[in-house]
Amino acid sequence: MTNKYIVAASILSADFLRLKESIAECEAAGADWIHVDVMDGNFVPNITMGPFLVATFKRATQLPLDVHLMIEKPERYLEAFAKAGASHLTVHVETCPQLPETLKQIRSLGCLAGVTLNPATPVSTIEPVLHLADLVLVLSVNPGFSGQTFMPETVSKVAQIRKKLDEIHSSAYLEVDGGISTETLPKMKDAGANAFVSATAIFKYPKGIEAGINALRMSLRGTQ
Repeated sequence: MTNKYIVAASILSADFLRLKESIAECEAAGADWIHVDVMDGNFVPNITMGPFLVATFKRATQLPLDVHLMIEKPERYLEAFAKAGASHLTVHVETCPQLPETLKQIRSLGCLAGVTLNPATPVSTIEPVLHLADLVLVLSVNPGFSGQTFMPETVSKVAQIRKKLDEIHSSAYLEVDGGISTETLPKMKDAGANAFVSATAIFKYPKGIEAGINALRMSLRGTQ
């Protein structure tokens, strides 16, 4: 397990009229990654962004681009996203019948290979590929839209996965996404997560992006 705690800013909640400035604010405030949610309107009931926007984000920041593919047949687009500048590519167990091969393909493209599962999907579905994963993402809301309410039952899922990763001596990031705020982040940290994706708590924070990121960092230290 890595000793560093990662704060990833989910660009889905940013003001797209001032996107470059918002990304720069995240970088200046100490965000570690920019998280990019890609949705196709099939696997989830929303449509967002593709490789072109990932390439645009790449020009706007030096931060790693943490790309979460909430799409059917993601293997068709892995190379395009890698070429666009993705640092990490995370796919869903629910959409990848040949998951081991997909994770190996991601690694062959020079990206960290991530696997994720929906809140209702059991941990057992990803256990066979944990040794191939550089990142495991646990969703704490149902995928599709930003701003949803945190599902507390996912805390135990994080603890389950942390135990399994430790058993195989994996250094994979254990990432969480969905309703992550100063109130919920410590619960996920205590369960074993070490990478935290936040959207609303950063981009909609009343005092601005920098203050939002600082508040999340403070919650990692056990204070508000």
